[in-house]
Amino acid sequence: MSLPFGVSLQVDYNKKIGKPGKLYDVVIIGSGPAGLTAAIYTVRFGLSTLVITGFSWGGQLMTTTVVENYPGFPEGIDGPELMRRMLRQATRFGVEFVDYDAEKIEVEGDIVKVLVAGDWYLGKTLILATGAKYRELGLESEKRLMGKGVSYCAVCDGYFFKDQVVAVVGGGDTALTDALYLSDIAKKIYIIHRRDKFRASDALVREVSRRGNIEVLWNRVVKDILGDRKVTGLKLENRVTGEEEVLEVDGVFIAIGHDPNTSLVKGLLELDERGYVKTHDFVKTSLPMIFAAGDVMDPKYQQAVTAAGFGAMAAIEAKEYLDSKV
Repeated sequence: MSLPFGVSLQVDYNKKIGKPGKLYDVVIIGSGPAGLTAAIYTVRFGLSTLVITGFSWGGQLMTTTVVENYPGFPEGIDGPELMRRMLRQATRFGVEFVDYDAEKIEVEGDIVKVLVAGDWYLGKTLILATGAKYRELGLESEKRLMGKGVSYCAVCDGYFFKDQVVAVVGGGDTALTDALYLSDIAKKIYIIHRRDKFRASDALVREVSRRGNIEVLWNRVVKDILGDRKVTGLKLENRVTGEEEVLEVDGVFIAIGHDPNTSLVKGLLELDERGYVKTHDFVKTSLPMIFAAGDVMDPKYQQAVTAAGFGAMAAIEAKEYLDSKV
């Protein structure tokens, strides 16, 4: 996996390698804040714990520069460094790891089986922490300028654009919520929407119309993101007239939705209409031995700190489930 910003993934300690066929108390799929927090809790409960990290471990924070809203780091911390610290902490407590993608999940009686690189790993419980993917525009410049003015999280990165001009791409609840959040920080916000009507709730639409520093550009699509070392503008196309224009901005927030990573559990767990794992009592799923944590079950907050919180909840629930079986 290649990372922006020259960040190395090299670690300076030896991780314990998981053993195929071994029956673990807890198997965790995912190695972002939710998965690693869950692992730290379960192993400290005295539960044998395996984390299936995936080829690209660390979650969305691995593509983030400075994180300033995670408690305990008053000067901020690079996203990849924060994840390395979580990984180091989990390793110190004795968590075992498999650094490949999970391929299949099966349930046999009270046992959950996970197929990884041709081997089956067994768990009395499973915590699903596979996260979600931001939907992208699919532009080369979008990838090149990610973290250099391109962002997918207004709450995470909005502060960096204080008193600047930014654009929000999208027309649903997420886009309008981001624009409203940014309107208290940025000098000017443009909403770029490909249609002539929002798909957001009426309350959000009314609130956007009341903000004097938000302007909507209807029927526009982003053809390119301009800039060399940082974002300087957007090339837009008017879908009605076909004309192109350049909009000068200091940053762009892409808010066209997320796709939860739930392909592993389709047909196994109950999902909502958007594909997120449906939970009750916070992190319990439709199967009693499987719990879900983080963005895979949370379409609303999608923050590192809330993902970590859900990870802790899932770990506690897994412990209580195991205790009930004794």
